[in-house]
Amino acid sequence: MRVSALILGMAAITAAPLSAAPMAMKGGAMADLVDAQGQTRGHAMLRQEKDGIHVMVHAVGVPAGIHAVHIHAIGTCTGPDFKSAGGHWNPGMKQHGHDNPAGQHMGDMPNMTVGADGTGTLETVIAGGMLAGSDTSLLDADGAAVMIHETADDYKTDPAGAAGARIACGVIKG
Repeated sequence: MRVSALILGMAAITAAPLSAAPMAMKGGAMADLVDAQGQTRGHAMLRQEKDGIHVMVHAVGVPAGIHAVHIHAIGTCTGPDFKSAGGHWNPGMKQHGHDNPAGQHMGDMPNMTVGADGTGTLETVIAGGMLAGSDTSLLDADGAAVMIHETADDYKTDPAGAAGARIACGVIKG
């Protein structure tokens, strides 16, 4: 009986995705991404490290192509347009896009490529970002959300990189 329990326990540990491990650590947050119909379209995991917030977004059931992914300033995802999430997280009051000569704000992240199978993954670091513990923390009183947009971010057009409609949203919970 003990051997069976040990084998089952080991199977459960090895079956767990490695990317879920940071969520068990202090300093983590997550978001379940849904579309306008409430269908699951992926998840995001955020982890505080010394250099900033490490973000991993995994999309499922999203149209193939290149999609902007941003952090939005309000932790609300009311469909169908998700405008309830407000604009991009921008504690430094900068403009949008790493190619913008006026600078990049913290809600900017690289584009994510989604394959023909509807899946895509983005891993990035929001340099200098803080999940909690400062006046400019991501997880403030009104929360924050991860957003997948319809098209690619052009990395320069303020305020949203000409990224099109908001197609999936997830409230960040920490």
